[in-house]
Amino acid sequence: MAIEPRLQASEEAIAHLTRAVDELSEVVARQQREIDALTRRVAMLMQREAERETEGGGTIPLADQRPPHW
Repeated sequence: MAIEPRLQASEEAIAHLTRAVDELSEVVARQQREIDALTRRVAMLMQREAERETEGGGTIPLADQRPPHW
């Protein structure tokens, strides 16, 4: 009968680990959604800035220019 307490302890440990994995999975999924949204925003802002620079001076957008030390 010594096996039963060990089995119960193992089942409890597995249940805790399963819960932790589920919680971490939810965190990772939420973070990925946030990263995706921020990536879209950065792309939109870069596009807006490039359009603004082009409209403002008719020059090459700064993002596409080589640094002066090249």
